[in-house]
Amino acid sequence: MAAQQPIPVYTNLADLYGNLGTTLNHAERWNHLAEEFQKRFGRKPAYIARAPGRVNLIGEHIDYCLFGVLPAAVERDILIACAPRSTPHPPSEPHHEAGSVIAENLQPKYKRQIFTPAPKRKGSVSEDQVHIEDWDLDINTKELRWESYVKAGYYGVLNNYFVGQGLPVPVDILVTGTVPAGSGLSSSAAMVVASTLMFLAVNNKLENNFKGTGDQITKGQLVEMAVMNEKRVGVNSGGMDQAASVISVPSSALYISFFPTLSAVTTPLPPGAVFVCANSLVVSDKAVTAKRNYNLRVVETLTAARILARHLGVRVGKDEKITLREVVGRLAGEVEEEGEMSLEKLKEALQKIDGELAVLKPSASDRLGLTMEEMVEMSGLSEAEFNDVYLSWVEVEATHFNLYKRARHVYSEALRVLQFRQVCLDAAASSSSSPIAVIEALGTLMNESQTSCRDLYECSCPELNELTGLAIKAGAYGSRLTGAGWGGCTVSIVAEDNVDAFIKKISETYGPYKGLQGEELSEVIFATKPSTGACVFKFED
Repeated sequence: MAAQQPIPVYTNLADLYGNLGTTLNHAERWNHLAEEFQKRFGRKPAYIARAPGRVNLIGEHIDYCLFGVLPAAVERDILIACAPRSTPHPPSEPHHEAGSVIAENLQPKYKRQIFTPAPKRKGSVSEDQVHIEDWDLDINTKELRWESYVKAGYYGVLNNYFVGQGLPVPVDILVTGTVPAGSGLSSSAAMVVASTLMFLAVNNKLENNFKGTGDQITKGQLVEMAVMNEKRVGVNSGGMDQAASVISVPSSALYISFFPTLSAVTTPLPPGAVFVCANSLVVSDKAVTAKRNYNLRVVETLTAARILARHLGVRVGKDEKITLREVVGRLAGEVEEEGEMSLEKLKEALQKIDGELAVLKPSASDRLGLTMEEMVEMSGLSEAEFNDVYLSWVEVEATHFNLYKRARHVYSEALRVLQFRQVCLDAAASSSSSPIAVIEALGTLMNESQTSCRDLYECSCPELNELTGLAIKAGAYGSRLTGAGWGGCTVSIVAEDNVDAFIKKISETYGPYKGLQGEELSEVIFATKPSTGACVFKFED
């Protein structure tokens, strides 16, 4: 299984570049980063950690419901060069202390930052908290800055590897990236993954498996750590972004399943199909808008799952946050300890569940959704119990909750993922399948996904709707938003021989692109090939 493999550590640049793809000049970027690090810090880096962004081909907002998704890593990535820093003893300045970080960024708008993690003292926290977390870093989730994501990555390393044993080294870091922020290509997840990986490498922890189940940390364990780390910036991620950034392989999408545990298997993409990413230029900051967008959807789907489970007579514990995936599993007689049911059986369960969702509708058809009071009553919990299970750990902002629409999107989207994957597998197994027919079938599913995201999950925006419509007119077989939505990017499936003409048409018809040429245009719309996942380059003496 791909998730059980160790993190690749390269010492030969030729081997590294051969895995990154061909649409970007990777050698030039890596060399420039290393040279700039030496200019700024007076020595060459010890490591460069890389984590790519990702494009989700299909499967929007269903990972945190524990349904499988189909992302692929893109060539655009975050790179962090680092080296341990020698310090005087005893330390005379804060940046001389154990674990202190001097962080710089190649982009001038991101200023140098210096921070030091603080070990918690038993007198300052409860006895229970001492055993949960021994280190603290100040992250203001109401005013996120670029270094907040570096700090988030540091958390997991500190609290998994430096609890009661040893101290982290002081470190200098230099960051650069080509994943546009707020674009829906998971720049935040790539930053947190790269940061986590960098702090592991510089502290010589890549060989240490913090769970005690082997000699090395695995890709799956890095994903788990990165998911927990990203919660530090206020995002309750389902794990798709981190898994795609860490586990991906070239030339394939990943079918990532989260039930009963994280697993990932490659899905070959059809020849002749190219995926083009186009940035709407509407910034989608998942962390800043979480309480009324992303985190609200998490709460809506969890509450929908409990109410649906009660309606169907499915067992659910009073304190349990049952997911929509677990509802269909238990309804179909799935035994979690025996692993996931067959995908064919899952397809059947998804097709049957649609007729049961009316229970989630508000009593009047013209209502915006359920009120908080109605949700609490339908959940079978008291107000205090409901708040404890669904609201005590997350901040949301809403007066009405659209449980029916959210559940309908999740179940239909989960089915589309399975259908998309099957089309790819069937095409790879057949020598007689028509390439265009395959691309058309995938495009139809992508278009259906966009309609569902727009109308049921309400995570699109006018600019994304316009851009997907223009993409179809320009010759794409399918186009949909990718990422959390509410801005960011679209992804379109285009025939390989039509890519240049497609990009030209979009650049001429989408208003914000007019006047952009050359590198400026390639920053906002670009074809991408599936890339390899996160890795580390180690500089040898």
